[in-house]
Amino acid sequence: MTAAAVGLVATTTPAVARDSVTLIQGVTGVVDTVAAGGRVFISANDRIVVADTNGAFTGSITGLANPTGLAAAPDGDRVYAALSGSNEIAEINAATLEVVRRIGLADYPSPANLSLDGDQLWVGYGVKNDFVGGILGLDLSLPSPTPVQVATRMYGAPLVAGAGDTVFTAEAGITPSSPRVYDVGTVPATLRGVIDGADNELYSLTDLAITPDGSRAFSAFSTSGFDVWDTTSLTKVRSYGSRADAPGAIALSPDGAHVASALHGSGYGPYAEVYDAATGSKTLQSQMTYKGDLISGSLSVLGNDLYALLSDWPYNRYYLWRVEGALLPTSTLSLSATSAATALDPFTMTGQLALPDGSAPGAQPIEITRTLPDGATATLPGVTTSADGAFVVTDNPPVSGSVKYTAVWDGSPAFRWSQTTTTVTVAQHPTSLVVTGPTTANAAKPLRLTGRMSTAGNVPTPASGKIVVYRVYTNKNGSVGADLPLVPLAADGSFTITDTPPVSGQYTYHVRFDGDATYAYVYTNWSVTVRGASS
Repeated sequence: MTAAAVGLVATTTPAVARDSVTLIQGVTGVVDTVAAGGRVFISANDRIVVADTNGAFTGSITGLANPTGLAAAPDGDRVYAALSGSNEIAEINAATLEVVRRIGLADYPSPANLSLDGDQLWVGYGVKNDFVGGILGLDLSLPSPTPVQVATRMYGAPLVAGAGDTVFTAEAGITPSSPRVYDVGTVPATLRGVIDGADNELYSLTDLAITPDGSRAFSAFSTSGFDVWDTTSLTKVRSYGSRADAPGAIALSPDGAHVASALHGSGYGPYAEVYDAATGSKTLQSQMTYKGDLISGSLSVLGNDLYALLSDWPYNRYYLWRVEGALLPTSTLSLSATSAATALDPFTMTGQLALPDGSAPGAQPIEITRTLPDGATATLPGVTTSADGAFVVTDNPPVSGSVKYTAVWDGSPAFRWSQTTTTVTVAQHPTSLVVTGPTTANAAKPLRLTGRMSTAGNVPTPASGKIVVYRVYTNKNGSVGADLPLVPLAADGSFTITDTPPVSGQYTYHVRFDGDATYAYVYTNWSVTVRGASS
């Protein structure tokens, strides 16, 4: 190990307080997520998988017939699952993971999509490729809730979002799709109006959401954007972001202050955005993830974190994607080299941690990871910011080439974590060769040259290096070249070249070190006049 590697720690898994993607073992499909009671619930083909807030899986709920849509009570003590395989709603104790009640929906086929508002559960049901679907309501405060019909003759199982006296619904299986708004403060429910999908270019519905008071509703269409609507006038209030990257899921923070969107991404992988619900200003765009395709409608919020599902369909693998601290104000990091870099020599980088409110960060730990051209990573010894957020990093890169440095601050309860990278072009460490020996010799007699390879600075010579020697013999008839055996380097950089010139003439010994990832190429030569063989 060279001096440059002392104190480095091999990189394994990232710290918990960062965005993550975790493989969901043992499932062949996933549908939805919901967060409750400090846990994340994931509906899969025949079970509900449970994870903690860091994305680590802690258990599962089995004995369920094709759970699809999920919903959670605001206090986090209950989770509801639509069981499309048995035409039921399962009520689950979020703490014990026990199914405490099953609500039968025998007359309402394939319940699939849920929206919970207090004790009022709105259910979108229906069979794929048929107009037998609709929306019904269940009063969960009753021991045996009786389904109350809101909408009928809808295509497939419509998406639904309900709050207050408003239900917002639209059909995902047809395009364009025309969202409907119902007043459920009346009995029976009254159709308040329809938002024309053709006039508003609403194609390929992926998700719906609604504010806690029911005054604003959100729609995500993968080919036509992410919009918010006034549920009284049925007019568009604003559009969020760009249509280019296909919004696939939306979710609101419990207080309605933030609206989040997960986007499929245009060929680069899914990413998330967060907006201020009141102003429409963007507060976050996360880095893209490359583990799989976004599962539409699977976004949920827990605390300040976002959770969604990814499908790596060619390999039948599914992942839980976590965007940590997504609702927090975002900090920023910078990192840049202040001097040229040479392999094995120390060089300096400076960085800055800045908080969005302009306050001084104080002493904060910064993790610095170095990635070499071959992909090998190591964590540099700990770096701490000064009171104003500035920090200095010194490294002795072990090899030349494009070396990437990644700086990460893990964030705080008030600010989202941040990361930056910089790539430094590292030069090979300079070397020099000196050869000494006689300038005259006799043919057919042993000739000995000595040499030394040196490196600038307090740097070791390459322990396994070889010296290449090419001999050129010249006389009146021309020149003849020959490779001599490779010459090993001693630990101190010294080496010895031995040769027996066969005939008289002018001999030139071309001596070189071809270099490697750390040390630079170097060349020298030595000339010897060889006389005829002596008696």
